[in-house]
Amino acid sequence: MAGIKQNLRRLLLTFEALSDLGPALTADRDFTETAPSMLTSLMDALDAREGVLFRFTDKPAMLSSLAARGYASLPQPAVIPLLPKHVHSLSRAPGPRMLDASGWDEYFTSNGNMAPELIRCIAPLRVGGKLVGVLGMGQRNGGAQYDAEDLEGLALMSHYLALGMHNHSLTETLAQRLSENLKLMATIHNFYDSTLEAFAAAIDFKHVNIHGHSLRVGRYASGIAEALGLSQNDIAGLRAAGYLHDIGKVSVDKYLFGKPAALDAREFQEMAEHTTAGYQIVTGVHFPWPKIPDVVRWHHERLDGSGYPDHLKGDAMERDVRIMGVADSFDAMTSERPYRHSMTVGEALMEIVKLTPHKFDANAVQALLIQVRRDAVSGMGPMLQGKMISANSDKPRFLDHHTRFDLMPTDIDQMAGMLNHKLSNGRVYSA
Repeated sequence: MAGIKQNLRRLLLTFEALSDLGPALTADRDFTETAPSMLTSLMDALDAREGVLFRFTDKPAMLSSLAARGYASLPQPAVIPLLPKHVHSLSRAPGPRMLDASGWDEYFTSNGNMAPELIRCIAPLRVGGKLVGVLGMGQRNGGAQYDAEDLEGLALMSHYLALGMHNHSLTETLAQRLSENLKLMATIHNFYDSTLEAFAAAIDFKHVNIHGHSLRVGRYASGIAEALGLSQNDIAGLRAAGYLHDIGKVSVDKYLFGKPAALDAREFQEMAEHTTAGYQIVTGVHFPWPKIPDVVRWHHERLDGSGYPDHLKGDAMERDVRIMGVADSFDAMTSERPYRHSMTVGEALMEIVKLTPHKFDANAVQALLIQVRRDAVSGMGPMLQGKMISANSDKPRFLDHHTRFDLMPTDIDQMAGMLNHKLSNGRVYSA
């Protein structure tokens, strides 16, 4: 009768442990946070006084503790290096087993920071034959020995524990791969940045009047994207598109860039064809950013349909195209041309605000104002007669050094107010 009661008690404790394992395995918390409570449930079911839960890693082969309970002093984490023969034994063990001197030598080395002799019973944790961890039990309460019934219950419970450990390993592996992919992507972005910067300089090189234009447009476009809160990948894509937006100009007659008067109809058409020529050049090149060909083709489109080459209007223009239109126009206005002098930053911004929202995207223009205002607040300017009054900020400046900066933060605030007034059609709201 006593034996029957004891077996019934073990069965009930086993089911109780299983009921505890379920919620722990499916909890939103990380496995490392739930491992101690899971270990406690298993130890209570076996009436164990000491227990440790190991995870297995194969490079290098070792066991490291995720949770431990009951041991007087145990390093955190407890680590046991494994030789190939130990990995083989743990991977091929038929199930939980009690350990003696021969068992310790079969499954563990003694050159870790935990003595294998502290483990009296083990349950290898495997999923699909693959070792993912080890559950070790030390002494039992009252000094009792583990028996066959204990091992059967441990085998049932360790199966669920192995699944939790396996999912944890998968999650960590995915996180590690994601981190590695992000590092690789950053390396790729840096490579593209360096390569395309050199390419942008080459695009502008033969046209003395536009030296640096592509580099500046790339920086302005990425700055606008940053102020709009776009992702780092989108920002990098816009910077790359800015570097390449005028690539089609390599096919334009150099004479047209130095002509001191307005282009006639034929000359303008030849110049305008740089958008489609550039599109043909970049189409088929596998960039990390798929929008580059569209931006190259449409960076001269305007919201009212007055742009070229396809006379897109409104929603037909994608976000990146709208941003590039603002960045390109802003740099063109603030740069010297053979047929006109450059505008100051204030004059260019005022002109862009006047043309918004009919030609330029209001969100992109607001983002441009934000970046210029940051330069003003950080002490970049104003710049008058080519001399900077102050520059006390370590933050990289948004504006290029060639611009004539003639604004204070309050001037930019007034422009932002003008733009908002236009967007609201002059409506005034009051409480």
